[in-house]
Amino acid sequence: MNERMARAAGNGLGGAVRPATAATRRVRRTAGTAVSVDELRGDAGKGRPTPSREGRRPQGSPIVRVLRFLREVVAELRKVIWPDRKEQVTYTIVVLFFVSLMVALVAALDLAFAKGVFYLFG
Repeated sequence: MNERMARAAGNGLGGAVRPATAATRRVRRTAGTAVSVDELRGDAGKGRPTPSREGRRPQGSPIVRVLRFLREVVAELRKVIWPDRKEQVTYTIVVLFFVSLMVALVAALDLAFAKGVFYLFG
């Protein structure tokens, strides 16, 4: 039963909805850490200020931090959905067309203003 059906059932449209307990809550794994459904919805930690990073010392040596940063960069790049050849060609054509259109517009305006200036002061 999805969340929408559960809300409809709880509104008297049929069926009873069991309250979620710690045992029945699903847990999702995100980026290597377990995250509860409440945390995904944003219910966890409401009313509590975000912890400050001021005054904290960086963890590990600079080399360890750089290596961790590079590992995280690689992990994020693996999540990217790269366009295939057909999409890339289409995007390139669209960009080139738009850039040439903007160049033509700026050139036309430049020519018009130059002629206007020469007309007024020439």
